Amino acid sequence: VQLVESGGGSVQAGGSLRLSCASSGRVYSRYCLAWFREIPGKEREGIAAILNDGTTSYSDSAKGRFTISKDNAKNTLYLQMNSLKPEDTAMYYCAQASRGMEPGTHLSPNQYTYWGQGTQVTVS
Repeated sequence: VQLVESGGGSVQAGGSLRLSCASSGRVYSRYCLAWFREIPGKEREGIAAILNDGTTSYSDSAKGRFTISKDNAKNTLYLQMNSLKPEDTAMYYCAQASRGMEPGTHLSPNQYTYWGQGTQVTVS
């Protein structure tokens, strides 16, 4: 399975970006998909996840501003980010699980098997 993110860039505070993650895997929609971000020197943070039935979960930092969605026909995961803040500056990664998860663990990085290479988001 290969995951390729795109859509990152530089934006002013208050602006929006939409990240995309294209998957080459045939089991793209079967397990949980998620977006994480990482700032140098800090742990990777789970910010949004979507289950195979469409149920979503968000971190407190993402709630109300970010929306995760997927297009199964295109094998693509999205993250719409609105009202961006400087503290959202990070490398953003998409991830795909290869098995089911317990409730409440969908934003834990160690639950995911496949990772993209990341796309940088800079908010100034």
